[in-house]
Amino acid sequence: MFQKILIANRGEIACRIMRTARVMGIGTVAVYSDADADSAHVAAADDAVRIGPAPARESYLRVDAILAAAKATGAEAIHPGYGFLSENADFADACAVAGIVFIGPPADAIRAMGLKDRAKALMEKAGVPVVPGYHGADQTGLKGKAGKIGYPVLIKAAAGGGGKGMRRVDVAEDFEAALESAQREAKSAFGDDRVLIEKYVSQPRHVEVQVFADQHGHVLHLLERDCSLQRRHQKVIEEAPAPGMTEAMRAQIGAIAVKAAQAVGYVGAGTVEFIADASKGLRPDRIWFMEMNTRLQVEHPVTEAVTGIDLVEWQLRVASGEALFKRQNDIRPKGHAVEVRLYAEDPPSGFLPSTGTLERLVLPDSVRVDAGVREGDAVTAFYDPMIAKVIAHDATRAGAIAKLAGALTKVEIAGLRTNNAFLVRTLRHPDFISGDIDTGFIPRHIEELAPQTPPSDDVLAAAARYVLGKTSADTDADPWSNADSFRLAGPARQVMDFVVDGKHRRVAIPAPSAKFTTQVLRLANGDLAAMDKGETFVLHLHDPLHDVDTEGEGADRILAPMPGKIIQVHVQAGQAVRRGDPLVILEAMKMEHTLSAPRDTTVETVDAVLGDQITEGAVLVRFAGEAP
Repeated sequence: MFQKILIANRGEIACRIMRTARVMGIGTVAVYSDADADSAHVAAADDAVRIGPAPARESYLRVDAILAAAKATGAEAIHPGYGFLSENADFADACAVAGIVFIGPPADAIRAMGLKDRAKALMEKAGVPVVPGYHGADQTGLKGKAGKIGYPVLIKAAAGGGGKGMRRVDVAEDFEAALESAQREAKSAFGDDRVLIEKYVSQPRHVEVQVFADQHGHVLHLLERDCSLQRRHQKVIEEAPAPGMTEAMRAQIGAIAVKAAQAVGYVGAGTVEFIADASKGLRPDRIWFMEMNTRLQVEHPVTEAVTGIDLVEWQLRVASGEALFKRQNDIRPKGHAVEVRLYAEDPPSGFLPSTGTLERLVLPDSVRVDAGVREGDAVTAFYDPMIAKVIAHDATRAGAIAKLAGALTKVEIAGLRTNNAFLVRTLRHPDFISGDIDTGFIPRHIEELAPQTPPSDDVLAAAARYVLGKTSADTDADPWSNADSFRLAGPARQVMDFVVDGKHRRVAIPAPSAKFTTQVLRLANGDLAAMDKGETFVLHLHDPLHDVDTEGEGADRILAPMPGKIIQVHVQAGQAVRRGDPLVILEAMKMEHTLSAPRDTTVETVDAVLGDQITEGAVLVRFAGEAP
């Protein structure tokens, strides 16, 4: 077994790998960029090495810097985690040349499965059923190929995953624009703009099988997971086992997954992903191979929960040459597990990523939490905005869902926006509870799951009581210090005014004896964060000397919702636009965000410049009639 390993990653997966390594008595080395110098994964490691500036291409994607760090610290092996270099065959080769063990599959297996088009061709040759579509090397005439497949179709990046470089196209007229956008995003995320075309399944379920192989020819599967709850093709909620999966179907897709791994000489942990047509329930003849992820998956904790197996421990043992000590008949699901991804993002605003400092971070202790940040840490625009994964396990699916939803209501986060309340609503939605799910679940129910929910009067009252308590002297000191509006005829009615999302709200200040469950925090910028049942409301105290009833403010301009890079400008000064017309495309966190016209109007000035890196709040477009 290794004495010391380096983790070529950051955040929660780095911390999670270190946790198992520590139990096994293995020393750990962290690598970090300048943005992560004081991060949780650096603090958790036995040793840490700086590898470059904040952008990933200058730090976490630098093979030379990571190998140098391993050699300098005496690390015998490198665990890549997921993302970054985890599915980079050249990195696996470089580790071998340097005499360092790559904790993952052989480079040839990564290459075989790393490109979706080649992987599908290989699986077809091996007799594995694949989604109907085009996955050839010829990238010309793709619109014609899509027409032959029949709309709707999916355009997918050949070299990556995570929803990047993926577009659904319903009609031929939209194909070229979608193709251009998918290719541009794929090039940015993976350095490869090649795509494949697949038939879009109308009610798709995303089911994946965890496989594991050692260096002695043993391959087995560790059951399936359902990852159908997605938005913009990125997973949000995962569970194991998959709802509606029979033992016969489990055996069937498990055997296919093992066959796929054997076809490429796989070693280590991998995931074989399938797409199922759920329009008539799960059926064995309506499940197709989609792709294989040659690494540990973000959602691996649900498999660990239902199998009782530490997948990172297995990775370390297999990489050190040990044989798998279990066989297929030993693997049986025990209960049910559900995982949610807690992100710094704003669901009511189209899930735009949110950056800032975690001025309050309270996560539940009644369920498993895999986190890579602490209170006081910053979530930046440089990396994925995940705060934590929260996982519940119970004897039944209903029990696991209820346990997880209850745990999330105890979450307190202030300083940035999160999807926590959205997750609670999703878990408690009757269709999710009944198992009526597919990849269109979130878009279909988005108005219920991500409403613009105003704070209740009770929440405002708790905030008012907090403010008054902070500004009043100790009421026991003397009668002149009391802030209770005492009069000879009794106390007067006190009110406090707030501005919430641009709207003026007035609330009566409750008596000092009033009790509230809402937790209130004064933020660094002077605003208040009121946290109630897993939801955080940002409140601004009304200034009576100024007109701050700003309903509709910002409608005469388009502001950057986050830091990013301007990659397309669609308008020019003097141009008439209609509501919903695209104005500017901003790239942030390797995803494209289209900023559209809020109404029918005329563009007065365009401040966005193609290629510029801009900050959050920067004015990009101004409309006619706006005051200077």
